[in-house]
Amino acid sequence: MRSKTYLLALNGVIAAAYAALTLVAAALNLAYGPVQFRFSEALTVLPFLFPGTWPGVFVGCLVANLLSPYGPLDVVLGSAGTLVAALLTQKAPKTWLAPLPPVVCGMVLLGGMLAWYEVGFSDQFLPLFAANALWVGIGQAVSCYGLGLPLLRALRKVSYFRRFIPEDRRGLRPAA
Repeated sequence: MRSKTYLLALNGVIAAAYAALTLVAAALNLAYGPVQFRFSEALTVLPFLFPGTWPGVFVGCLVANLLSPYGPLDVVLGSAGTLVAALLTQKAPKTWLAPLPPVVCGMVLLGGMLAWYEVGFSDQFLPLFAANALWVGIGQAVSCYGLGLPLLRALRKVSYFRRFIPEDRRGLRPAA
C-alpha cells in the first residue's frame, strides 16, 4: 500500500538519482554520444517493480539531457525515448523483459538522433544510424541488463520495499 505522497517522493528521489548518476557518467565522458554507459539507465527498470515511477525516470533524464552537447535535440528526443521506455517497462510481463524497452528505444531514437546530428538525412545516414544504434544498444544493454536486473533482484529482497511492489511482481524470478 502506498500513498500519493510516497509516490511523489519516490519519483523525486528517482529523478535526482538519475540526474546525479548521469553527471557522474558525464564526468567520465560516458554519458553522451554514440558510445555511452549511463549508470543511471539502470533506474529505467524501476517502473517494472514500482508502477507510477515513470515520471521520475523521465524528469531525471530530462534534467540530465539539459547538459547534453546535442542540445535541444537530445533534451526532446532522448527524454522522449526514456519516457516511452519507462512506460513500456511498467507493462513488461516478465522481469527479464523489463530492461528491453530502454535498450530498444535507446537504440532507435538515440541512434537516429546521433546520425542525423552528424550527417543529416544524407546517404551516410543509414550506415551511421546502424553503427550508432549498435553502440548505444550495447551501452544500454550493459546498464539495463547488467545493472538494472540485479537492482530489481536486490529491491525485491528488501522487506521495506516489498510492501510497495504489486503482489504479482514480488515473486517473479529474473530468469523466468
